[in-house]
Amino acid sequence: MRFLRQSLIGLVLTALTLVLLLYAGNLVRGAVQERMSRVTKAPPARERTFAVTLIQAEAGDVVPELDTFGEVQSRRTLELRAAVAGRVTEMADSFEDGGSVAEGEVLVQLDPADAQSTLDRVQADIADAKAELRDAQRTLDLNRDDQAAAQEQADLREKAFQRQVDLETRGVGTAAAVETAELAASAARQAVLTRRQAVTSAEARIDQANTTLARTEIALAEAQRRLADTTLRAPFGGTLSLTNVTLGRLVSANEKLADLIDPDALEVSFRVSTAQYARLLDDAGALLRAPVQVTLDVAGIDLQATGTISRASVEAGEAQTGRLVFARLDGPRGFKPGDFVTVKVEEPELQNVIRLPSSALGADDTVLVLGEGNRLETVSVTVLRRQGDTILVRGDGLESREVVEARSPLLGAGIAVTPLRIGREEAAPAVPEMLELSAERRARLVAFVEANDRMPQEAKARVLAQLAEPQVPAQMVARIESRMGG
Repeated sequence: MRFLRQSLIGLVLTALTLVLLLYAGNLVRGAVQERMSRVTKAPPARERTFAVTLIQAEAGDVVPELDTFGEVQSRRTLELRAAVAGRVTEMADSFEDGGSVAEGEVLVQLDPADAQSTLDRVQADIADAKAELRDAQRTLDLNRDDQAAAQEQADLREKAFQRQVDLETRGVGTAAAVETAELAASAARQAVLTRRQAVTSAEARIDQANTTLARTEIALAEAQRRLADTTLRAPFGGTLSLTNVTLGRLVSANEKLADLIDPDALEVSFRVSTAQYARLLDDAGALLRAPVQVTLDVAGIDLQATGTISRASVEAGEAQTGRLVFARLDGPRGFKPGDFVTVKVEEPELQNVIRLPSSALGADDTVLVLGEGNRLETVSVTVLRRQGDTILVRGDGLESREVVEARSPLLGAGIAVTPLRIGREEAAPAVPEMLELSAERRARLVAFVEANDRMPQEAKARVLAQLAEPQVPAQMVARIESRMGG
């Protein structure tokens, strides 16, 4: 009985536990369903805005600049060569690389002994030829006089013959006398022919003498030229380069001795693309005399010179593209042939164009402008020029609009933005960075500048004056040290 009673109690407790578990599960399921069936309200959406920098699009007339690189060269460059062979007996003190010479200055003197001997021999031949000519002239004069006398005799004999014929006709003379007079006249005419042949021979002798004299005069001119060729003179003032001769050296004919360069007749050659070249042509297809500016960086100092386009090469050049253009330089002080320079060419003026940063242009040739409600709009533009970090464009409705300075993938039409306007007057001028040099560093820079013989004296004095200041521009120091290898 006891066992049965305990078993019943256990069954009752088990059943009660199951009921409680079912009730609790039911409560949890109801709570979950109620939670899931409840409508969740989303928070109100907020539109994202972007801060953009705006610039004012202002139309105006702009002179575009074409930037390229070129090489300075001289318009007058001459190879000095020995016209004749010989040994160098004299040389000018300035006959060396970099030596300056004046027009007509004697540069090299070759041994003139052989040329002088040839000249003396030809002069003697000319004296002989002139003497022969004079003798032939005298002979001709004598033969002509002899011919004249023989002609007078023949005329008298002819008169005597005619007189005897007249006497015989009147019956006074005899036939024998007529015959004798006729024979005398015939002999006189024969003597005239003999004298004429002598005159002809004398004239031929004179012609031969003149020919001999002309040949000797040609030989004289050649001998004088060969003697003059032993002296090498500067055909124009300039600077020598690539000298290749020493005193006492034996040089051969046509051997190159040096190059003579006119440093005042400089020009710059530069290559441009075909499209750029087309912009430098006028309506008739002729090359414009556009102004150019040439810049050379020398030891921290920018040497500059101006010039004008003068011509273009007639050939494109093998394995070359574009066109080769030349510009004459005006007063290129400090420039040397072979300098690699930066060239800026002023193109024809463009009217009613807008200058914008390159970052403002999209891939589809559009720019973003500020519209109503600070929302962006797109405007199509035509790109006329690209100049470094800027572009020159035209576009309908773009003038006086505010343009986004820098495009980004997040910006587009309809996007709300927060405008940031930076006026031109707020742009602070760049202040060059200054350095305080140590005594050792300053001394090295000064020594390098003083030893630089390519710098003009004015530029050198200006650099040394800046190096003497307590603070020196950092950019100038960097340029000088880059050429020092420091």
